[in-house]
Amino acid sequence: MRLFGTDGIRGRINRHPMTPENVLRIGMAAAVVLRKEHHGRNMVLIGKDTRLSGYMIESALTSGICSMGMDVTLVGPLPTPGIAFLTRTLRIDAGIVISASHNPFQDNGIKFFSHEGFKLPDAMEKRIEELTAEDGLERHRPKGEEIGKAHRLDDAAGRYIEYIKSTLPRGTSFEGMKIVVDSANGAAYKTVPWLLRELGAKVVSINDRPNGININSECGSTHMAAVQAAVKANRADLGIALDGDADRVLLCDEKGRVVDGDLIMGICAAEMHGRGVLKDRTVVATVMSNLGLEKFLGRQGIRMLRSKVGDRFVVETMLEGGFNLGGEQSGHVVFLDHNTTGDGAVTAVQTLNVMKTRDCSLSRLASGIKLFPQVLLNVEVEKKHDLRSVPAITKAVRSAEERLCGRGRVLVRASGTEPKVRVMLEGEDKKLITLLGNRIAAVVKEQMR
Repeated sequence: MRLFGTDGIRGRINRHPMTPENVLRIGMAAAVVLRKEHHGRNMVLIGKDTRLSGYMIESALTSGICSMGMDVTLVGPLPTPGIAFLTRTLRIDAGIVISASHNPFQDNGIKFFSHEGFKLPDAMEKRIEELTAEDGLERHRPKGEEIGKAHRLDDAAGRYIEYIKSTLPRGTSFEGMKIVVDSANGAAYKTVPWLLRELGAKVVSINDRPNGININSECGSTHMAAVQAAVKANRADLGIALDGDADRVLLCDEKGRVVDGDLIMGICAAEMHGRGVLKDRTVVATVMSNLGLEKFLGRQGIRMLRSKVGDRFVVETMLEGGFNLGGEQSGHVVFLDHNTTGDGAVTAVQTLNVMKTRDCSLSRLASGIKLFPQVLLNVEVEKKHDLRSVPAITKAVRSAEERLCGRGRVLVRASGTEPKVRVMLEGEDKKLITLLGNRIAAVVKEQMR
């Protein structure tokens, strides 16, 4: 059975693959693949979000890795991009994040980073899968004093916060700004409010009391109503809504309107282009990004490239072309000059800095980007198929495209992280794309039961 999806290993806790027995084997296999010969004490950094199951997964991974002769450094709850940063800057051999990102607490997952802070190559993931399933995995165990040990790094959060501040011009202050932060009861519940207060902002922190089961529950970037209401109630300048592991962020302007990843990329790309630091005048987005963003960037003299959905594919395209800004509509925004993966905190402070530099509200900055109406429907499915091999779905998509007559887009794809099919339509007529989207979703539901 395949373990890795588009964002590491993920599943319902205490069901395959997220059982303690299997996670132990994943740790053993990962150590075999990641361990370097003639390298002294090999080291893996492990962080997690605030899920109750994180304790169990952390213990199983640590045991498996140590049993194969690698040492482990534990940092506890810390945003995913913080793990990528520390792995790179502390010169650790690999980083692991225990998180299921925006999924509910019943799920958990395992994400791997290389020593450079990037997601592992497909070949390494495949080798970890093969070894996990291999009957002879135990033969790789070292003996006696060669087994590994684990210890904790106590100042991980402070190091991460100082790094985020270093991405801003020296002397930057957000004094006079009132900001609502919704941490989704997740990994950033301490770091982002702490960061913004150190930068001088007045912070209203909500959903910052994790109890192991309330992560992403009616809060954070997947449930924007909470931050929208708090912004209006507190007359704040903006709201910041993170997901469970804080690698993505959505914003809310002072009027309570959502500013998604497309708008954030447009605002930051225009600013970077104006300062002459947007490499090759290019932004990397995905097939889900709005046509309105592409048209806005074009008017600024900026090219937009589209990758497959998933921040790893965005980063791969950025690395191949030497670009430094990319991201997803969902709020994964990658500033490759600063970090190797989507970083909600970096994205937030970079946008805040544009507001401060231009002395301009978020609503005004976003108003120049006219997005096309979009409809996104998530259809839960019991089993996965190659959607292109289902004639009824292909016919429904073709029919919708004919109705749009070139004045919109249709995208139907299987989620890489959940048992769902995403149906996205974009066009000038909201009623029409809603009608067509519901028709396609009904066909998908019928065909994939």
